[in-house]
Amino acid sequence: MGKNIQVKIPDIGDFEGVEVIEVLVAPGDEVAAETSLITLESDKASMEIPSPQAGRVASMDVKVGDKVSEGDAILTLEATSDEDKDKQGDKTRDEDGGASSKEKPTGGSKPATAGDGDIHAEVLVLGAGPGGYTAAFRAADLGKQVVLVERYPDLGGVCLNVGCIPSKALLHTAGIIDAAAAMASHGVSFGQPQIDLDRLRGWKDKVVGKLTGGLAQLAKQRKVKVVQGMGRFDSANRLKVAGEDGERTISFDHAIVAVGSRVVQIPGIPYDDPRVIDSTGALELADIPDSLLVIGGGIIGLEMATVYAALGSRITVVELTKGLMPGCDRDLVRPLQKVIGKRYEGIYTDTRVTGVEAQKKGLKVHFEGPKAPATATFDRVLVAAGRRPNGDRVGAEQAHLYVDERGFIKVDRQMRTNVSNIFAIGDVVGQPMLAHKATHEAKVAAEVIAGHRAVFDARAVPSVAYTDPEVAWMGPTEEELKAEGIEYDKGVFPWAASGRSLGMGRDEGVTKIMFDKESGRILGAGMVGPHAGDLVAEAVLALEMGADAQDIGLTVHPHPTLSETFAFAAEMVDGSITDLLPPKKR
Repeated sequence: MGKNIQVKIPDIGDFEGVEVIEVLVAPGDEVAAETSLITLESDKASMEIPSPQAGRVASMDVKVGDKVSEGDAILTLEATSDEDKDKQGDKTRDEDGGASSKEKPTGGSKPATAGDGDIHAEVLVLGAGPGGYTAAFRAADLGKQVVLVERYPDLGGVCLNVGCIPSKALLHTAGIIDAAAAMASHGVSFGQPQIDLDRLRGWKDKVVGKLTGGLAQLAKQRKVKVVQGMGRFDSANRLKVAGEDGERTISFDHAIVAVGSRVVQIPGIPYDDPRVIDSTGALELADIPDSLLVIGGGIIGLEMATVYAALGSRITVVELTKGLMPGCDRDLVRPLQKVIGKRYEGIYTDTRVTGVEAQKKGLKVHFEGPKAPATATFDRVLVAAGRRPNGDRVGAEQAHLYVDERGFIKVDRQMRTNVSNIFAIGDVVGQPMLAHKATHEAKVAAEVIAGHRAVFDARAVPSVAYTDPEVAWMGPTEEELKAEGIEYDKGVFPWAASGRSLGMGRDEGVTKIMFDKESGRILGAGMVGPHAGDLVAEAVLALEMGADAQDIGLTVHPHPTLSETFAFAAEMVDGSITDLLPPKKR
């Protein structure tokens, strides 16, 4: 190799402090003259900075997120001599067909060819949940030849098959049951519901089947090849898939890891006892237990409690932290807790389950907490204590893919991992573990692979608990704003002043919005009440558009609706509210 040269930002016109949105090379990579090194993005344009000559990257001076101007250093390049040019391409290959580990640069990979595997993919997607199938379909729409690997027979992953979709179908049923019962106080009685568990289970399965069947058809229409089996990386360009018909090897140019997460297991619980279930088991509706303990007072646990309470089970909830639904503001959780506190046999927070004994007459559970009993016996125990990412189950070490001790795969804003041709999305890259986050990350990964300038830069990812009442929020919570010392104005509108909510017999709801005190722009929002999950989308849009209280208040909302509570909360800050007395200005 020749001498080292420092590559700097050239004349890029009238731009100062331009953000680096993509680093396209890593130390050890060999580049040709005019190879793009980094991508910059200003508020007016995006531009790629090319290498002035061929060489090997010795070190990097910039990273994603840095602001640079003309003359700033990008990297140090070990320039290529004429003799080196003749030797390029002559790297020895190891037995598995990839570059040897001594020569393989961290964060890089050597493109595979069709001969390296039984199947070759321009884009391989591992996992067919909402993130995985979205990535596969978007990549196919952008002209890529795609292979989608899924361990289960049906596409859709946990969300469609044993998570979001079946749970919402059953929560709808629970809502109808509760609403019918509530009508008795309005003078309309329907009597006790007669539950045909087989038909209810069949209806839930029909909803799931319609969606998963639709995905299979969309994959076929897009010419996405679906391979069923358990996939593990064999190198940074090959995946081995173990299926019912044996093992196959898939070589790829780029890969997107979308393997999701799994249920966390806690010690001291006899998981081999069929009376101990997780959320998947709960959605199977094997029976309606007379008594059900839900371990975990988060969103999943409380949603399943909602279903089984409506179907007739006596519910007890135990939560390790000091409050239900950790991560949500207490004033939004309070109306929910007030409602379910009257319906459930017990809600024990700041309480630990220390053991579960399998007995003939039930599961004897031992508790440790300030208000919980020492022991109690239940017909079934539902464990909903969280989820763990599956990054440790993909053979990451074979691809030199970095996975942290918790199982998360670190990515940049373009969803690229430390291995330049491998991307990751969804639960496996970090919180929040939500399907709607995964689908947006999926599109970014597919578009970057196809050569588009895309980044994941959502200002907020909304969260929804489909309990009764529903709880939804987006952006930083009020508790987070206080902890960070951010000054804000808050508008709160109680649904007891909403004609629509009163007409529904549901006056427990609340809508609140926080605005930055200096700029006036919306920071975060939350609501609790029927259909809160549908209402929060407007708050997310307001945040993305940089709306202030006046923007929201001046937006004409239909009357009478629950959506106008969002405008009323903004008017509480703006001072233009007429449906309540405006707060006194301090």
